[in-house]
Amino acid sequence: MRQKVEVTTIASFDQKLRTLYLMEILLERTDDEHMLNASELCTILDQEYGISTDRRTIYTEMEILDKFGLDIQQKKGKCPGYYIGARDFELPELKLLVDAVQSSKFITEKKSKELIQKLEKLCCKTDAEMLSRYVFIVNRPKTENETVYYNVDYIHTAIYENKQIKFHYAEWTVKKELKFKKNGAFYVASPWALTWDDENYYLVAYDATAGIIKHYRVDKMRDTEIIEADRKGEESFKNFDLAAFAKKTFGMYGGVDAEVTLECRNELAGVVIDRFGHGVWMCPHGEDHFRARVSVAVSSQFFGWITGIGFGMRIVGPEDVRQRYKEYLQSVIQNYMD
Repeated sequence: MRQKVEVTTIASFDQKLRTLYLMEILLERTDDEHMLNASELCTILDQEYGISTDRRTIYTEMEILDKFGLDIQQKKGKCPGYYIGARDFELPELKLLVDAVQSSKFITEKKSKELIQKLEKLCCKTDAEMLSRYVFIVNRPKTENETVYYNVDYIHTAIYENKQIKFHYAEWTVKKELKFKKNGAFYVASPWALTWDDENYYLVAYDATAGIIKHYRVDKMRDTEIIEADRKGEESFKNFDLAAFAKKTFGMYGGVDAEVTLECRNELAGVVIDRFGHGVWMCPHGEDHFRARVSVAVSSQFFGWITGIGFGMRIVGPEDVRQRYKEYLQSVIQNYMD
């Protein structure tokens, strides 16, 4: 009697495993160009998983998986077979995600490969092989530490739990070493958002001591900890527009906010729209030029961007910004001459 109960239990256990194994087989090995019929599925279950079954059982299992939510498709005719139709991620979407991972400087080469291997599991093996050939991580600029990866997690957790964080903040030296700022003292800030600019991750936070919004390069943060104190700065972020903040803050370096009017050659329309978005104010000015009114954080990074565009763009106003730009150009020329 006891042996009969044990055999029945094992059989029941195998039945449950069979359904899971079939789901795994279909997800990993089938798509609209690669199908498996009932006989082939029986053979795979028997040879690779040690579970014997028949074609009628396969038909029942397909119905169960379909009711479970998998998009089980069946092709009939001379070459019949089952395959997975719609997936959570299509191949072009996975390629997009792979591109994002392998081009992100803040993700280490090791972590990039790990993430891409996980993404490959979201498609069938033939598409996974295609994704593997699509990967070119070597020699791309990558950070050498994984602190950024975990800093992002700490920051998201602190935002969710409405807590402040503390961290050391570093800067690069001429010896290519990171040196802590403020003589190694901890920074304390209230995190409110994470944003991406110029291939870098930035924390946007409220500095209660200074009473202003600040931003920090996440890859330069070290020893990040969540502390018990609740976040501050809610009033400053009540109507905060992160997209507008990122657009006006060139290179994420601080500067005085100002509304600047630019005069540009018509062929630079795309440059202005790419930088400031489709909502930027633009108006024709003569046959060959237009004027654009933009909100920016006036800084050396902004002036450097203007200079890099060349003779096709100039600052029209306000006058104090024009004067600061002239002084910037003079200092650049002087430094070059020296």
